[in-house]
Amino acid sequence: MSAIARPTNGRMIGGVCAALARRFGTSATTMRVIFVLSCLLPGPQFLLYIALWILFPSEEKAARTAW
Repeated sequence: MSAIARPTNGRMIGGVCAALARRFGTSATTMRVIFVLSCLLPGPQFLLYIALWILFPSEEKAARTAW
């Protein structure tokens, strides 16, 4: 499994779904559909998305800080 970093290409809003899709080996569209469907359930999905947006480094930033 690879490290999670928000890609610079192929992202729609923050790149969180694209990063998770890359991490788990699925397509970004599948991950986005799962997120939208999860929004139909009660819970803090939008807060979680914003938190992951803040916590996941951008791909370019991760490349600069890599050993």
